[in-house]
Amino acid sequence: MDFSPSVYEHAAFLIGRTPWEVSRDAELLFSAHAEAFRRYRHTPVVVGIDIYNLEAEAYGGVVDRPHGTGIPAIGRPICAAVDDLTEREPFDPHLAGRIAMVIDVAARLARQFPEADVRVPLSGPFSIASNLVGFESLLCDVLTRPEAVAAALEHLVEGQLRFCRAIHEVGLDIAFFESAAAPPLLSPGMFRAVELPVLRSIIDRTAAIVGHPVPCIIGGDTTPILDAMLETGTGYVICPIETDQEAFIRKIWRRQDIRVRINTSSEVMVRGDRDELRAEFERIRDLSADRGNICLGTGALPYETPSENVLWLKSLCAEAP
Repeated sequence: MDFSPSVYEHAAFLIGRTPWEVSRDAELLFSAHAEAFRRYRHTPVVVGIDIYNLEAEAYGGVVDRPHGTGIPAIGRPICAAVDDLTEREPFDPHLAGRIAMVIDVAARLARQFPEADVRVPLSGPFSIASNLVGFESLLCDVLTRPEAVAAALEHLVEGQLRFCRAIHEVGLDIAFFESAAAPPLLSPGMFRAVELPVLRSIIDRTAAIVGHPVPCIIGGDTTPILDAMLETGTGYVICPIETDQEAFIRKIWRRQDIRVRINTSSEVMVRGDRDELRAEFERIRDLSADRGNICLGTGALPYETPSENVLWLKSLCAEAP
């Protein structure tokens, strides 16, 4: 069974630095992800620490420095409502925020490790809007003015297409993330009515740029929106630990053209012993037996995850038929 851990803030742990330090320094970001790849040889290598902050920061959002080893986050929204989003010009990925730094580091990693599948994270428009407007205001607008939200999300797509082209121009691929749109934050009905048309548009248009179907990575309770997600034409989805994984796999069983990453429990990854890790592995193996086109994933590895746990789980996957 293929093994696909998600290494972001955990990469900082591997070099003994905080997520904040690594997220702000190109040399540290390179060193952290290089060490992670040397240690785990994982696929893909998605370059970043606080991956959902990049675009919001490029639009003017301020990322607060956390205490200790906390994950950096946008401190407060800079838009009062979704209408403000349509007044913001698409950012220049070569100049805005940390985006150019992340692309440069990813390109350097690809040169250093030509065998690695190095990708740059690209956020979905709803996730960007949630950072810029704030969840509470955004959800109020979804309920009361869905047409305005849809227009604002479509406006954000243009900036993301610029970002995608900048990534593709240096020979890299993308990993597309849109977890803010998942239930219970957004109801399945609202997901289909407001989010799906824009999600379908951005996945279709980014796929045209990179030349293949784009992964659609949405965490949370996604079983209720799985059918809608598949309507985007994606070729890769995750089965999050937060959802009913058995129901998710039953629902997607016949779509063996779609690669599915089934995520483990973060709690087990951080604190589990070998018996608990083996039990988690066997649970996922049994859940996906005979389905094909499956890999075992971890979700975002918590900062303090012991490396020996990751390597043990990887060895169990390598031994599986």
